[in-house]
Amino acid sequence: MSRYRAEPDYTHGVDEQVGVLLSNLGTPDAPTPAALKRYLAEFLWDPRIVELPRPLWWLILHGRILRTRPQRSAQAYKTVWTETGSPLLETTLEQRDILQRLLSERLQGPIKVVAAMRYGRPSIRDGLDELRSAGCRRVLVFPLYPQYSATTTASTFDAIAACLTRLRWIPELRFISGYHHDAAYIEALANSISEHWARRGRRPEKLLFSFHGIPRRGWLRGDPYPCQCHTTARLVAERLELDESAWQVAFQSRFGLSKWVTPYTDETLKTWGAEGLKSVDVICPGFSADCLETLEEIGHENRRYFIEAGGGSYEYIPALNLRADHTEALAGLVMRHIQGWPEADPDWDPDKMEKRARMSQKMARDQGAER
Repeated sequence: MSRYRAEPDYTHGVDEQVGVLLSNLGTPDAPTPAALKRYLAEFLWDPRIVELPRPLWWLILHGRILRTRPQRSAQAYKTVWTETGSPLLETTLEQRDILQRLLSERLQGPIKVVAAMRYGRPSIRDGLDELRSAGCRRVLVFPLYPQYSATTTASTFDAIAACLTRLRWIPELRFISGYHHDAAYIEALANSISEHWARRGRRPEKLLFSFHGIPRRGWLRGDPYPCQCHTTARLVAERLELDESAWQVAFQSRFGLSKWVTPYTDETLKTWGAEGLKSVDVICPGFSADCLETLEEIGHENRRYFIEAGGGSYEYIPALNLRADHTEALAGLVMRHIQGWPEADPDWDPDKMEKRARMSQKMARDQGAER
């Protein structure tokens, strides 16, 4: 049996189009221990996430972590789960629909946008199969991680490559590796902060930019992620004309016993609380959609740390989610990255493409093809 997947449904002369695979980290199917165990087993087994030798890590993962963590994680997920399910998945699917509309309005040629999750469902393979079935021979992969990291962006590439190595006919491929200093993205962040302050009628004593952390050894070995986080925060602060004393960068969500990039978000907020800081706002620019790490960890857990330590007012500024300036920024990134493909040609002619398709089908049938 061949190791490569066949093209059993291929028909000569079918319309081709460009595809966009919009991907995010992932989510369990339900806020239950069983669902969390499946999700965490996939997530934590990724060597991009944990770089320990596989035999050793397998014993740790299955001997201790997957026996205890799913129960705790399920309780946390229950606090953010909605009637329609995972907030991360729900928002990503809505972002997909908005991008489909925006890009269809801008392009002369056809385009198909699908959503996929690096871990969980719909999977990267599900997304690629959907694009393949739609006749997408040109694919732009768009991981929704503004700041590049081996643990996120590169892991998405690994999953894409693993799927493509099994195909007989791979698509032309492009990949957005990050957009941490994209002007429209920075503007959307600055707008969300200034609008939040306008609604509250004040600015806080401190603005904290909290990013998901990575192990320090990854940074020391060349992962640019922390540097890109600092660049994003600096550009937003400059756009808001903030004094250096009015803002800071910190990193959240550390896992395990090894040292991660510092300063840590929870320790920073505890210190500020103990110092009697009267007001703090927290924003998480690395998350394109609200999820467990923003809604529960930042919205509730770290709020408690700050207030219990003696701090005053604490506000979480939501992720960019479905803001119009955010989805416009995402659409702009797609438009720039698909330049040179036929669908982005302003002179794209559907009649000419249909004529070419009919000719292709005729030639194929003359040579014995069934379809």
